[in-house]
Amino acid sequence: MKTTVKKTKKKSGGVIVGIKYDIKHNPYLCLMCLPTIIWFCIFSYSPLVYLVTAFKKYSATKGLWGSDWVGIKNFEAFFGSTAFYRVTINTVLLNALFILSSMFFSILIVIALSEISNRLFKKVTQSVVILPHFISWTVIALLCEAFLKTQNGVVNNVLVSMGLKKINFYQNADVWPVLLAILRVWQGAGYGSIVYLATIAGLDQEMFEAARVDGATRGQCIRYLTLPLLKTTAVMLFIMSVGKIFNGDFGMIYNLVGTNSLLYRTTDVIDTYVYRMLMESSNIGQSAAVSFYQSIMGLVIVMATNAITKKIDPDSALF
Repeated sequence: MKTTVKKTKKKSGGVIVGIKYDIKHNPYLCLMCLPTIIWFCIFSYSPLVYLVTAFKKYSATKGLWGSDWVGIKNFEAFFGSTAFYRVTINTVLLNALFILSSMFFSILIVIALSEISNRLFKKVTQSVVILPHFISWTVIALLCEAFLKTQNGVVNNVLVSMGLKKINFYQNADVWPVLLAILRVWQGAGYGSIVYLATIAGLDQEMFEAARVDGATRGQCIRYLTLPLLKTTAVMLFIMSVGKIFNGDFGMIYNLVGTNSLLYRTTDVIDTYVYRMLMESSNIGQSAAVSFYQSIMGLVIVMATNAITKKIDPDSALF
């Protein structure tokens, strides 16, 4: 027991010594980190104090600490509601669909770009696939309304020309998971390929040249060299994405769906549910409880995914 205590103290002391060493010998690098540290302290850590509202019946007149303590009643109200299963399942399924589709197309894009030999064409193509990331969801929502909302819209005319039936997109909830995934891929897959491009740029090109000299085709180089070398990066990004699997993209879904209750069955996620709860009932305690549940589940998913990854492939784990 004594040995364990000594080791723990020594380890914690070593961290403090390391910080002091960095401040003393790398003062300018530490100064560059200071704005980021301050930002996180103000906007990420200080608001954690207000999680206590999840256990209170918050009243603006009584304040944070003067409001009545209700324990876990806010959580019980959410878990006992019909919306609990709907928003939880929708959040997980939509985010899983977004993660898998975006990752697949990001890797596909980066493989295609890496095989382009013309540098000018490669740079133009890369700029074109990244450009949608800088278009706001508000603009995309307006374009969707123009193309999808009317029965005689562009998409329905194309469907009719192909011999298919028209779809009333804003009254049919079943088509929206696929539609949201397509829009997410179009908007984010190109931007998501940047990390993979950086990984490929850092690879030893002599391996590819040696493989081609030995008679390997492009497909074989991609299968046996490019994809295995991208595996660690892909797994790391996947774990980081899974950490946000309980965070619905509020900006995307609210702009595209809005308050259309006909589409809630497949598109209502935790973030939009919390927003409506605040707008309609102004119940800050229950809203905080739902957000707290969302954060805890995200943490559990990250830890579980990282533990599984560490058992399968320890080199790809985050920690």
